[in-house]
Amino acid sequence: MAGLGADRVRLLFTQEADVRLAELARQLLVLEQRPEDREVLRSVYRELHTIKGSAAVAGLHEISQVAHRLEEVVDEVRAGHRAVTAEMIDTLLRGADELSAAIAGSPVEPSPPAAEEQAVKPFPTAPSARADDGGAVIMVPVERLEELTRLVGETASAHLRIGRMLKDRFDVDPGTCTEFNELARSLNNLHDSTMRTQMVPVSTVTDQLHRAVRDLSRAQGKDVRWETAGTDTELDRGVLHRLSDSLMHLVRNAIDHGIETPEERQRVGKPAQAKLRLHAMQLGSEVIITVTDDGRGIDPAEVEREARRLGIETEGLDDDELVALTFHPGFSTVRFVSDVSGRGVGLDVVRTHVEAAHGRVDVRSQVGLGTEFRIMVPITVAVLRCLLVEAGGQSFALPFHRVLLTQANDPDTMTYAEGRPVVWVDRHPLPIHRLTAVVGLDESDESDGPIVVLADASQRHAFVVDRLVGQRDVVIKALSPLVPHLPAVAGASVEADGSILLVLDPPGLIQRARHAPRARRAAVRDHRPATDRRRIVVVDDALIVRELQRGILERAGFDVRVAGDGQQAIALLAEEPSDLVVTDVEMPRMDGFALTEAIRSHPTLANVPVLIVSSLSSDADRQRGLDAGADGYIIKSSFDEGSLLQAVNRLLGTAS
Repeated sequence: MAGLGADRVRLLFTQEADVRLAELARQLLVLEQRPEDREVLRSVYRELHTIKGSAAVAGLHEISQVAHRLEEVVDEVRAGHRAVTAEMIDTLLRGADELSAAIAGSPVEPSPPAAEEQAVKPFPTAPSARADDGGAVIMVPVERLEELTRLVGETASAHLRIGRMLKDRFDVDPGTCTEFNELARSLNNLHDSTMRTQMVPVSTVTDQLHRAVRDLSRAQGKDVRWETAGTDTELDRGVLHRLSDSLMHLVRNAIDHGIETPEERQRVGKPAQAKLRLHAMQLGSEVIITVTDDGRGIDPAEVEREARRLGIETEGLDDDELVALTFHPGFSTVRFVSDVSGRGVGLDVVRTHVEAAHGRVDVRSQVGLGTEFRIMVPITVAVLRCLLVEAGGQSFALPFHRVLLTQANDPDTMTYAEGRPVVWVDRHPLPIHRLTAVVGLDESDESDGPIVVLADASQRHAFVVDRLVGQRDVVIKALSPLVPHLPAVAGASVEADGSILLVLDPPGLIQRARHAPRARRAAVRDHRPATDRRRIVVVDDALIVRELQRGILERAGFDVRVAGDGQQAIALLAEEPSDLVVTDVEMPRMDGFALTEAIRSHPTLANVPVLIVSSLSSDADRQRGLDAGADGYIIKSSFDEGSLLQAVNRLLGTAS
């Protein structure tokens, strides 16, 4: 290594050690399962020996000494003086963790190296890809790969614009131009190769899952065999990164609450050793990852009891639909929740993370036989197969894996339920919204265009669009952080003509639609008499707060008036009644408590619901609001559009 500075040598050692420690941990877990396998034992010894020598060369003598101590333990096994036991594996794994922590704390470059030398790795490099195994591998920053993907997408868009220019300006059919077609083929090959640079195998996360299974099962006195299949299946590194925490949660959850102790299993006629299996496979443009245990399963009867306690409607649900309720926030059928997990607790977070990767998750379980969680995600989020639609004169892309079905919209044969138009899917009525209304475009549109039914992990909803354009792959780009957050928008793509195509987020669309007031839910042309919009008075002395609330409520279809304090509000209510009052507490002249009391004592206003939205958050303040006669109380620190609309809809009897 002549010519290399000491800091550079240490940097190279750190990069290599990350790979070798990952391989060491993997081999130790294999050795525990195959203690007689001499080749695995030799691999463990070889990794420790290499780390020891490399650390010495890099001048990291303390690290070299730790590796030497571990090497001596393995050498005793090789000489036949020591057996491979769980306790010995504990010692070696703790030693590997100690090495990892020591290496992470080593002084590596006093000043950062050049950007091209910085390797940002979300997971350890796969052992089979090590340079010393003969593979031609270099470290490349993740940011550079992402930039390459972006540039390829923009180049493809520029290529399409050139084709349009040939047609529009020179009246040349680009399909007849040899050079144009050759460029198209080259760009397609470049695109495919670029996408492959972002792909990593599922095996890059299974080692840490295996370690978690091993440590947690030992801590709880359970005998669990970890099995994997299909882990060479590849998907976008960004997708797998989003899934890693969810997979860890499912694994820990299965051991903590799904799998029984050996004694419990033997009492019911099961093998003492439980099985926990992860299986991955590619199906079309998706990767399916299942986590399956053969434990006690989820009891639908317990789920139904918990659902009723939480006020969730369960009538007409079959066992699979009941078990799916475990994804509901805060849902748990476990009366004792440990610090590891709770069956159901956190599954809503799993669903949220999976949906952030444009995927979906479901669960199947049989009492006494076990549980299977199935995660389905696109291979890459950079390119998604989408259904293109038009609504309100604009084009939108809907990720195709979220499209359940499309059908014609016939107002003359439309079915109504509870006064609202619905479409029936699998014997269940689904409410219908116009896509234009949900995304905030012109709500007066009365097109009788086709209906698109979208689905997330637990809900389905129907949307009316102007027309279906077709389906194709869309290169998705994240919106700039300078752009304000746009609800229900997953990203955007640049079209051939330079225009921007918004890619919508179906779970977000469904949530926005379900929180919309009932008055806006007539999504098809209805010739029955229209009802008046519900009227709300917003009271707050802060201009920005009352205008924010006015905007939210008006977009939701309400008729809104505003007042700066309680006295102004009373004057407005005297001029014209209101269906609801939303008020702050701390205001000049008449505060919110006094306003609420005045409304309750008024002969014609006494029945008007009052919702307090205040920064006062103590239990005493809440109780004072209830004593004054308020029907609801929201803390401003937790205020958002969804919570406001949910409370308003509930008080007006328009909640879904």
